[in-house]
Amino acid sequence: MCQMSVVLEQDGRQEKIMDSVTGLAVTTEGVTLSTFFEEPRVVPDVAVARIDFLGNTLVLVPASISAEKK
Repeated sequence: MCQMSVVLEQDGRQEKIMDSVTGLAVTTEGVTLSTFFEEPRVVPDVAVARIDFLGNTLVLVPASISAEKK
């Protein structure tokens, strides 16, 4: 199975948000992360920066940083 680790990248640092993530949904409230055995978690005001499929890592950044790059 391909489960991902999710990290929040901010100010040059990465903070692990969640392990064993099996699903992701982008909503108006933020990014909703799901696992097999835990309740879904909503991470507000973030955007997906990149996905490393080989490393099984999803990197989120604050939405304000994502908007600045557009």
